[in-house]
Amino acid sequence: MLAEAAISLLVLIGGGFALVGSIGLARLPDFFTRLHGPTKATTLGVGAVVLAGLVHSSTTNGTLSLRELAISVFLFITAPVSAHLLSKAVLKARSGEGPAA
Repeated sequence: MLAEAAISLLVLIGGGFALVGSIGLARLPDFFTRLHGPTKATTLGVGAVVLAGLVHSSTTNGTLSLRELAISVFLFITAPVSAHLLSKAVLKARSGEGPAA
């Protein structure tokens, strides 16, 4: 019962963060503020849902699932790197050093 409550709470928290990140992506005014939506809030949302999957698989199987651990590590490494590269590309394009955006 306690594990089901924790899983439900993590899924709700993850859904809330993903919703806030998606709204931020659609509603914020410029590229750099819009970049925070998917990289910050949505990453936390997906991380909470993956953590809920990890708790669920560990309670049903009795062991930790490496698949959920790999997904979370991959997510938390690639999201900030891709946001950094996107922002550097836009800054370079706006300064005239790179191809036009």
